[in-house]
Amino acid sequence: MTAAENVCYTLINVPMDSEPPSEISLKNDLEKGDVKLKTEALKKVIIMILNGEKLPGLLMTIIRFVLPLQDHTIKKLLLVFWEIVPKTTPDGRLLQEMILVCDAYRKDLQHPNEFIRGSTLRFLCKLKEAELLEPLMPAIRACLEHRHSYVRRNAVLAIYTIYRNFEHLIPDAPELIHDFLVNEKDASCKRNAFMMLIHADQDRALDYLSTCIDQVQTFGDILQLVIVELIYKVCHANPSERARFIRCIYNLLQSSSPAVKYEAAGTLVTLSSAPTAIKAAAQCYIDLIIKESDNNVKLIVLDRLIELKEHPSHERVLQDLVMDILRVLSTPDLEVRKKTLQLALDLVSSRNVEELVIVLKKEVIKTNNVTEHEDTDKYRQLLVRTLHSCSVRFPDMAANVIPVLMEFLSDNNEAAAADVLEFVREAIQRFDNLRPLIVEKMLEVFHAIKSVKIYRGALWILGEYCSTKEDIQSVMTEVRRSLGEIPIVESEIKKEAGELKPEEEVSVGPAQKLVTEMGTYATQSALSSSRPAKKEEDRPPLRGFLLDGDFFVAASLATTLTKIALRYVSLVQEKKKQNSFIAEAMLLMATILHLGKSSLPKKPITDDDVDRISLCLKVLSECSPLMNDIFNKECRQSLSHMLSAKLEEEKLSQKKESEKRNVTVQPDDPISFMQLTAKNEMSSKEDQFQLSLLAAMGNTQRKEAADPLASKLNKVTQLTGFSDPVYAEAYVHVNQYDIVLDVLVVNQTSDTLQNCTLELATLGDLKLVEKPSPLTLAPHDFANIKANVKVASTENGIIFGNIVYDVSGAASDRNCVVLSDIHIDIMDYIQPASCTDAEFRQMWAEFEWENKVSFMNTNIIDLNEYLQHILKSTNMKCLTPEKALSGYCGFMAANLYARSIFGEDALANVSIEKPIHLGPEAPVTGHIRIRAKSQGMALSLGDKINLSQKKTSL
Repeated sequence: MTAAENVCYTLINVPMDSEPPSEISLKNDLEKGDVKLKTEALKKVIIMILNGEKLPGLLMTIIRFVLPLQDHTIKKLLLVFWEIVPKTTPDGRLLQEMILVCDAYRKDLQHPNEFIRGSTLRFLCKLKEAELLEPLMPAIRACLEHRHSYVRRNAVLAIYTIYRNFEHLIPDAPELIHDFLVNEKDASCKRNAFMMLIHADQDRALDYLSTCIDQVQTFGDILQLVIVELIYKVCHANPSERARFIRCIYNLLQSSSPAVKYEAAGTLVTLSSAPTAIKAAAQCYIDLIIKESDNNVKLIVLDRLIELKEHPSHERVLQDLVMDILRVLSTPDLEVRKKTLQLALDLVSSRNVEELVIVLKKEVIKTNNVTEHEDTDKYRQLLVRTLHSCSVRFPDMAANVIPVLMEFLSDNNEAAAADVLEFVREAIQRFDNLRPLIVEKMLEVFHAIKSVKIYRGALWILGEYCSTKEDIQSVMTEVRRSLGEIPIVESEIKKEAGELKPEEEVSVGPAQKLVTEMGTYATQSALSSSRPAKKEEDRPPLRGFLLDGDFFVAASLATTLTKIALRYVSLVQEKKKQNSFIAEAMLLMATILHLGKSSLPKKPITDDDVDRISLCLKVLSECSPLMNDIFNKECRQSLSHMLSAKLEEEKLSQKKESEKRNVTVQPDDPISFMQLTAKNEMSSKEDQFQLSLLAAMGNTQRKEAADPLASKLNKVTQLTGFSDPVYAEAYVHVNQYDIVLDVLVVNQTSDTLQNCTLELATLGDLKLVEKPSPLTLAPHDFANIKANVKVASTENGIIFGNIVYDVSGAASDRNCVVLSDIHIDIMDYIQPASCTDAEFRQMWAEFEWENKVSFMNTNIIDLNEYLQHILKSTNMKCLTPEKALSGYCGFMAANLYARSIFGEDALANVSIEKPIHLGPEAPVTGHIRIRAKSQGMALSLGDKINLSQKKTSL
């Protein structure tokens, strides 16, 4: 174990700006100064010893003039001093002066002040010299009977460390502590004593636990946690003990401490896979999530529930608890709600889908009543998507869900309304029996839609799926109502001139029956307003969109009118009515074209929209069967193909997921019976407590790839040359939000190097946590220095610096060796992620930093191979479905997405082609556009792609 990995008890801040004092001045202060001066001098002595100074002349001075003082601060500093000062001669024998120190500490162990006794006992835990400890043993034993719990619990710790390091000094320690434990009443003392028995004599610990197993619930939480750990270790090593202790774990699930409940539930899951045990543990986790206020705790416990779900045999048990899991939705945090909804969706089955949908509908309605909050809209979107998924998987539910959701088409939040619209479009295509209901609800909310994008989608749905004469007439009524008085240009000019009075300004639209016998329209008041007409809010919605210059909705309207007119012609045999309807549709298109060409809208109509409306006018004037087929059949077929491709893709991804989770057992695999498993085989299983400890320390043992380049050696960076006086190399260990640099420093000279210091600085969003402490290196000696660097965002960072040192005995200035730069790879922070097309487009529009990477020097000649290479190099995920990328046409476009561990999004669009005119061996050409919220992310990803181009080899 290196010096840097030793357990650290005390952190000492070393001021670097002051000059080191001389030994004479320190001696003078320690001898003749007052308490304050002696305290400062003692601090300086401690810092100098830590920096490698020996100061043997001060030892006796401190014993004579400082040790007898009763000041508490000095006593604390002396404990640190005696911990770090060299206590032996060069040949390894104990210094004579230490006998005096030992006597002083024997007196402190009998001191009337409990703080001095307790802190002295803590200090004895750090001593590694048996000769010093031996005379103190009777005083340590006596401390077990002290009246104060602080002394007793530290006495237990001292006995435990002495027993572990020098068993011969106190051979009866387990028996002594067992007797102490039986009679002890204080929770912290009992916890320390029990902890010692677990590690020193497990049988005694089990005997004690057996005697009080029924009272475990009444113990303090710190003792309960240790009991859980003991039961786990015992049952892990010896499975036959499970029956003896599993009832105790069940009882601890009812503990008042959340930490104990969490650990007990985790232990129960590892010890038993019985449905009752899994149910009890899952119920305990759900209670913890609901009762704990900290969102981080909620997310951690949710992850444990998700881990439970991954086990095929546990999934069915959790399905019965879906309604309990949904109670977590009362948490306002969006991330917790997101995970909860995903978990509920994964567990939903035909048995509980109805209850799930009822709860989700209530939640959706609740979001409508709360005051608008940033996360309310996002939560509504999550709920809509979850209901969408439920309805697709369980079609019977769609009829209950759709009426509630369609109210949100008129929502101010476009994203939530767009999700509802997407759901409605899929439902109306898949479920024929729901079409009348959807069309009816759509006509109800149509006039209240506020967003032009949603308006376009609603127009398309109405145009595509209105199949009866009455519905078609209702659509025309709604369109006229939304458009207001026509011709638009003339009525707007009149309004501007003030010829129309406000009360006359009502939108005129037909009543229930659109076309009368005479081919004219019955009129009714659709909009009544007492406000002046010039205010925009008085305008009907569609008219408002057109006057704002949004003529894309006009093109959609033209297509819808064409579809319903062609359908009306096929439904109504009377020629007069047919002509009237077509004429009305053509009039609406013509008046929109007229408006587009006038100067009234804020933006003129585009040529594309003019072409589209003109085409629709031409189609209606001719009414050919071919056009009828294209408008009324081909569009729907395209949607059907798209939905079936999407469903196929979802099924494929679900199949892959289930294949991952399903444990395949080969016919000739041996069957493992728990009761027949040998102890040594059992111990090969992973110890959860050890794993969690390693994870907390950042030493998680990752499974190394078979490729030798993926080993640790690949992350070793050489910092200095082999001919430099000090050779240094660093292993860069990335552990989520921080980087640990493990630097090996080798003294290649024949001199002793004093105050050898690693000085580091960072470039980019990196921050050095603490300065590495100075070292003294003997000739040809080596040492490891660890430095922690915090990472704040995803961008390429550079760590640079030097090693400075003094040569022992030389009068020259400090020597310096400059280190090579360490480049921190962005790929350690980027993980593949997925998002919907709508989210991708929205982020693409919002993100302001774009980096365009063109490439001409790659030697990959296949488009698909190049895409896979980019995905591998950048850690991104391809959002474009495989079906869309299949086949060969000489060019390819794909969208990529990834997210950093800091929650930053990275988008990329790959546009590549194969220049056929240069022959079959020509390399791929094209460019990649990267967009991100921060400049660093966009530039770093671009650099990574550029670098991977150059390294590509066939």
